[in-house]
Amino acid sequence: MEIIASQKNDIALIFELYEAATRFQKKVGTNSWKGFERTMIEEEIAEKRHFIIREDNQITGTFVLAFSDPIIWKEANKEPAIYIHRIATHPDFRGRNYVQKITNWVIDYAKGIGKKYVRLDTTSGNELLNNYYIKCGFTFKGISEIEWTKELPAHYKDGAFALFEIKI
Repeated sequence: MEIIASQKNDIALIFELYEAATRFQKKVGTNSWKGFERTMIEEEIAEKRHFIIREDNQITGTFVLAFSDPIIWKEANKEPAIYIHRIATHPDFRGRNYVQKITNWVIDYAKGIGKKYVRLDTTSGNELLNNYYIKCGFTFKGISEIEWTKELPAHYKDGAFALFEIKI
């Protein structure tokens, strides 16, 4: 397994992963992704914040990093943190502890750029996922209620998110 920066020629496969993840979210939860704009993905790739996981000569997962998340993290956003977003795993590769592997990789990355926290969020109320993040070393930091803005993806319209953090 390797984690590498996404390239523009990966976009079709990244969207396949997002679609598979959305189908899974609809099957197991009450909130799911509502789709993403190609231009957003292209921008993340250009900024070298979008990553893929490659295993067995195929793209098996993807995630995005952000260096600021003030809408969700509010005042805590002022702290030196890196934020993990949109983790998606190919259905044939679920159960391989990708979140733990991504987390370990991001911790090392964050240390190298002087960050003190690794953070992520998920829709409030998904106890199975919340417990999984805790198992991966995150501490539950509470619920953030937000007001949706046009800068956010549509699935953020539901407004309540569970916050998780690892202090490095």
